[in-house]
Amino acid sequence: MDAGEETKTLSFEAALARLEEIVRLLERGEAPLDQSIDLYQEGDRLRRLCEERLKSAQARIDAIALGPDGSPRGTVPFGDG
Repeated sequence: MDAGEETKTLSFEAALARLEEIVRLLERGEAPLDQSIDLYQEGDRLRRLCEERLKSAQARIDAIALGPDGSPRGTVPFGDG
């Protein structure tokens, strides 16, 4: 499994924690250039994953159907995309 595939299996919380760790490592500026580039690329993959997961969660929230009184009465099905 390559790094991109490995990243996709992380939970949102694990991906965010790793992204925060990468930011701290890069901010310290102690990593050699090649390692910094690799960390940046991993961080970018994690950022995109987190953004994708947040958009998906927002779509699920937006799909909650409200009744006439404003209370939730169920959900509206939507695709897996």
